[in-house]
Amino acid sequence: MGFISDFIHNYGLIAMFLVIMLEYACFPVSSEIVLPLSGAAASLSDIHFLVILPLSVAAGLIGTGICYTVGWFGGGAIINAIKKRFPKSEKSINAAYEKFQKNGASTVCIGRVIPLIRTYIALVAGAAKLKPTVYFPASLLGITIWNTLLIGLGYSLRENYGRVAGYYARYKQNLIPVFIIAAAYLVFGRLLKRPGKKTAG
Repeated sequence: MGFISDFIHNYGLIAMFLVIMLEYACFPVSSEIVLPLSGAAASLSDIHFLVILPLSVAAGLIGTGICYTVGWFGGGAIINAIKKRFPKSEKSINAAYEKFQKNGASTVCIGRVIPLIRTYIALVAGAAKLKPTVYFPASLLGITIWNTLLIGLGYSLRENYGRVAGYYARYKQNLIPVFIIAAAYLVFGRLLKRPGKKTAG
């Protein structure tokens, strides 16, 4: 994460956009780290929350669109190749597929806020030929909710984010429920009361 942190701090909004897009395109980058880090960096750089949030959502839609397209044209062959190349991804992909089979399009939106499923839901939806007119609106809603929580958390924590990220990386599985509750509290409790900052540029 040292490289990603330096990249974001050195290149600002462009770096945030690229890293978030790659994370949503199924690259092995954790959104639970990247999104709060981007929020903290934006806050410390006096970039307004209403600038970084839409930017992150646009990056997420482009990234997930890439995965969705790959799944649409590559189907099961691509998914099986990913499982073989990255064995740790198999559990997440299978979970995403099972949820999708049970709940259909609603899984796209809900799956966006479930860490185990969210990364690969685009591949599964594409392979299942879910209509773009259904997939992208559902993704937009899910991505907006997830990004608001995580970027808002980092935006609120500012320079204290690094300490929290260290604990999160060590106790990730146990902290996920606490993390989501804390993010919601900080965003809707503290962030809305935060004094406005001027927009970058």
